[in-house]
Amino acid sequence: GNLPGTCSMKAASPQLYLYHMRLSDDVLLDVMARFQAEMVKGLGRDTNSTATVKMLPTFVRSLPDGSEKGDFLAVDLGGSQFRALEVKVFNDGKQSSQLESKFYPTPKEVIQGSGTELFNYVADCLLDFMESKNLQHKKLPLGFTFSFPCKQTKLEEGALLAWTKHFKVRGVQGTDVVSSLRKALQKHKDIDVDVLAMVNDTVGTMMTCGYDDPHCEVGLIIGTGTNACYMEEMRHIDLVEGDEGRMCINTEWGAFGDDGALDDLRTEFDRELDLGSLNPGKQLFEKMISSLYLGELVRLILLKMTKEGLLFNGKVSTALLTKDKIEMKHVCAMEKYKEGLSNTKEILTELNLFPSEEDCIAVQHVCTIVSFRSANLCAAALAAILTRLRENKKVLRLRTTVGIDGGLYKTHPQYPKRLHKVVRRLVPNCDVRFLLSQSGSAKGAAMVTAVAYRLAAQRKQIDAVLAPFLLSLDTLREVKNKMRAELEYGLKRETQASATVKMLPTYVCGTPDGTESGKFLALDLGGTNFRVLLVKIRSGRRRSVQMYNKIFAIPLEIMQGTGEELFDHIVQCIADFLEYMGIKGARLPLGFTFSFPCRQASIDKGTLVGWTKGFKATDCEGEDVVDMLREAIRRRNEFDLDIVAVVNDTVGTMMTCGYEDPNCEIGLIAGTGSNVCYMEDMKNIEIVEGNEGKMCINTEWGGFGDNGCIDNIRTKYDIQVDEGSLNAGKQRYEKMTSGMYLGEIVRQILIDLTKQGLLFRGQISESLRKRGIFETKFLSQIESDRLALLQVRRILQQLGLDSTCEDSIIVKEVCGAVSRRAAQLCGAGLAAIVEKKRENRGVEHLQITVGVDGTLYKLHPHFSRVLQETVRELAPQCDVTFMLSEDGSGKGAALITAVAKRLHNIGRK
Repeated sequence: GNLPGTCSMKAASPQLYLYHMRLSDDVLLDVMARFQAEMVKGLGRDTNSTATVKMLPTFVRSLPDGSEKGDFLAVDLGGSQFRALEVKVFNDGKQSSQLESKFYPTPKEVIQGSGTELFNYVADCLLDFMESKNLQHKKLPLGFTFSFPCKQTKLEEGALLAWTKHFKVRGVQGTDVVSSLRKALQKHKDIDVDVLAMVNDTVGTMMTCGYDDPHCEVGLIIGTGTNACYMEEMRHIDLVEGDEGRMCINTEWGAFGDDGALDDLRTEFDRELDLGSLNPGKQLFEKMISSLYLGELVRLILLKMTKEGLLFNGKVSTALLTKDKIEMKHVCAMEKYKEGLSNTKEILTELNLFPSEEDCIAVQHVCTIVSFRSANLCAAALAAILTRLRENKKVLRLRTTVGIDGGLYKTHPQYPKRLHKVVRRLVPNCDVRFLLSQSGSAKGAAMVTAVAYRLAAQRKQIDAVLAPFLLSLDTLREVKNKMRAELEYGLKRETQASATVKMLPTYVCGTPDGTESGKFLALDLGGTNFRVLLVKIRSGRRRSVQMYNKIFAIPLEIMQGTGEELFDHIVQCIADFLEYMGIKGARLPLGFTFSFPCRQASIDKGTLVGWTKGFKATDCEGEDVVDMLREAIRRRNEFDLDIVAVVNDTVGTMMTCGYEDPNCEIGLIAGTGSNVCYMEDMKNIEIVEGNEGKMCINTEWGGFGDNGCIDNIRTKYDIQVDEGSLNAGKQRYEKMTSGMYLGEIVRQILIDLTKQGLLFRGQISESLRKRGIFETKFLSQIESDRLALLQVRRILQQLGLDSTCEDSIIVKEVCGAVSRRAAQLCGAGLAAIVEKKRENRGVEHLQITVGVDGTLYKLHPHFSRVLQETVRELAPQCDVTFMLSEDGSGKGAALITAVAKRLHNIGRK
């Protein structure tokens, strides 16, 4: 198929002859699958060493974004000529650049001599170029295009793996070519050049096209050599640390088949050509595709056909016997079908072959088959790369651009359209634009350098923004000591009134000892829902807790109506529940979890200090919540309950864990809010009479810092968040550590980074202006290690933020900095508490359990780990076990009630 013209019988003989060079789509799909398998091998840590397709990381992580600017130098080594360039890039909104260059010959004694000679030659040429452009007095960054397989370890460091094409220079293999170039440049005292990046011409091509078309993520060279590169997901590149973002992979696909993978497709002519080359057995795929070898293939085929009497009346001329006598330019000229046979006749005559018309038709046919096979094979490998990109992106249709450069593609009259057609047939689900690169290999090096330059400058700015969130161990120790001082102020009679950490007594004087038993009711009011629970506790060998509960909504008009309406609604819900459980007659003991700040005078008296969380019921602040509940029960006059305890959810958390582990004497909530309670020695609590035993203290530590004692670590973003909140100036520590505010801190930082032009192309979208769009669950999702950046991008898209891959990395980094600081600050506070417990007990070493609840602790991928590490660092003499609490506000309230009943009964006895 796809071959031009019909031929006479005599000229038709090459058809049978070259049958093996004509590849059907089935064969090409098979080649495509083989190449896909090779790519996977090359990317795998364990398989890379034996892979033929090396899949080399280039350390180019980012395509141009149009904001690059500056003056750059480039040198380009590896094509048929060597050249030096100056590239000016303008950030003028038109993505324009200006290029001046000069070509230099590559004499044989240089490209097949010693390494020192080669790099001295490159440096001399660069000096000549700089002098001709009057640049020798400027300090300029330089990009080095070096078009040979290199194992790079940094953007500006890479060792040559092997020479290819017509190069063979001694003493370079295995050494870092950038440092060799730097050495050669240092000999010239009068020029000051900074080599910032080493680039393969394939990557250069992708970068040049990427400057003009942001969809470009594949580079392809079809010229003297052939190669392809593309943007791969970092998580698939085993050979480089890190999973974030993408990196350009230089496939070095010329070596595909060096292990025999293509032997079934190689003909006797391919074998003969390989044996006569500079590097036998190597770059076998390249030898079937690139322009360096196609003319020679044509010569070998014509020679054999002539020997068999199929051409030129069997007369073999010297030209046919001379290696490389037929060149690529001849093949291109002969395939200009518009010229008919005149070109072919002229070229063959020049080579002293005296062709008949049939000879001309047959020779043209041979050229076509050889160059068509090249396009076919190239298309199959490219289709494998496109399929991989599509699968990486998890899309059904891929829209992408391939940047192309190389003499064969540019000068051959039929090559481009053949290649495009076959690629589209092999991957119908990819919409591919082929973009011809303008001076790609060299301008590309300057583009890579420009991007590296831009990224380094951006990195500096981002680091500066996030620096205040990095807390040293000394700073954290200081926070711990300040927290310790504030705890003491809250416990002392004379300082308690003015203390920011309130240290409220809860009148809970014991933790469960396992003898608790009976039926208890619990109420849980703390948000938009209200729960009623029946809890059955059994003691002894068959110790267990059974719970039955029902959830009721609290309508907005009741949350913000009168106190009477609110408590009548609560009692209505209790009545429904008792009815539902069939226990209306019993006078059960009840524990009331009331998660608002209360001053308690005893375990069953709690005066509401002030509503939070959107509650605004009138006539409640300053009143005793137990009295209000009792009055509402009286008003209804249907049942009676024994209200034993008012409970804060932090204390409930400590109690549920205390039931499982008697060593649990601290409760921590790290969720929407942040708080801690712990068992304090009565003798230290000056505001409560008595010195015997212990009592649980609800620290209400969210207010830590409201007196300005931690202003030195508050950032401008913390201040913005505080000023925009409902209770400005209050709960400053909570605003740096709790879930309700972390997203808001992140949003403020993102706005700042966007204003600096480091994110979202400098555009602040409508949604980024909205308070509260960044819920904490998004932080947890974005920071999850299992998430690919693609999913981070999707989350940001849901928030109305259109982000690039680079944007997503930055957002993830910002989230990480904010949540890490939150966990560290929380850990520093907790370290103060465990140290205080250790001193209370007067022990060298403390073993203690902390009961924990809260969405931030439970759902965030790193919060709990960082918190625990911080406590370990700051309280090394304390061995702290963290235990997740199950339903502190429900089960915990019932347990407090049970413990209070038990202690009350002991008291009566």
